Amino acid sequence: MHPHWTLAAGQHAQTLAPAPGAGDATRFLLYLPQGFEPTGGRKWPLLVFLHGSGERGDDIEQVKLHGPPKLLSEQNDLPFIVVSPQASAGTVWNSMAVHALIDAVMERLPVDPERVYLTGLSLGGHGTWNIAASRPERFAAIAPVCGAGDVALACQLKGVPVWAFHGQQDSVVKLQDDAAMVEAVRACGGDVKFTVYPDLGHDAWTRSYANPALYDWLLQHRRSSR
Repeated sequence: MHPHWTLAAGQHAQTLAPAPGAGDATRFLLYLPQGFEPTGGRKWPLLVFLHGSGERGDDIEQVKLHGPPKLLSEQNDLPFIVVSPQASAGTVWNSMAVHALIDAVMERLPVDPERVYLTGLSLGGHGTWNIAASRPERFAAIAPVCGAGDVALACQLKGVPVWAFHGQQDSVVKLQDDAAMVEAVRACGGDVKFTVYPDLGHDAWTRSYANPALYDWLLQHRRSSR
């Protein structure tokens, strides 16, 4: 059973109880867009956001520091259901836990299964590459920001549209590591856009997530049209 979720418009902290033997509950922010009705018949796109290493822990407010949760806490409306989980201190993104959360959200809320998107920054950019590679059939498109993927998994993503972002002067996650993943997916026949900001270091996320073109691009993609 799920604990009670707040199904009100706006962004609210929620909890997903763990599966038996699966460790801790998952804390996450759930944003419901303007016009959302739990039983209104309209199916909504789902955007899953994975934060960076600095936002791990047990203070869910930290997740609002960057990315879509920050935009949404400042009253910007996005036409998605937005789910922003929090990783525990000292951990990396766990593919099984993220997929379990997506499963629960899709069971409980009117999500369009053809329009499920994944994005994340830094640690969450790594997570975006690798979690999408673990179940590529699930996602209509992904947008990793200043992350890097496992090139051994690149061909898993040949059917998933990707828009990756990186700062050329990044000293935390090297540009060449992300570029290697981009090139490996392209070599498998994948569809990858790669935006490199010549003037930016590690913080490629502020500019990327403030760009309306990112959200428009995501919504252009559906699983069935791949």
